[in-house]
Amino acid sequence: MSKRCGNEQAAILAFIAGAAVAAGAALLFTPKTGREVREKLGEAKEDALEKLKGCSAKLRGKKGGGDSMGYDGGDCWI
Repeated sequence: MSKRCGNEQAAILAFIAGAAVAAGAALLFTPKTGREVREKLGEAKEDALEKLKGCSAKLRGKKGGGDSMGYDGGDCWI
């Protein structure tokens, strides 16, 4: 049992280390400047927040009918 736990911990550690190396490489080799990357991330964040707010408003408006949450489909996925 302890050998299995050690293998799981090693796998998780390897995954985290690989993700960190990949993120670093992506930042080093991106063809855009830091300012451009930050602007793009900010725009993506704003778009996601707008979609989330829209979905939230839809759900609040539909609370009265249908299932317990008023959710009727997958049109609000980000």
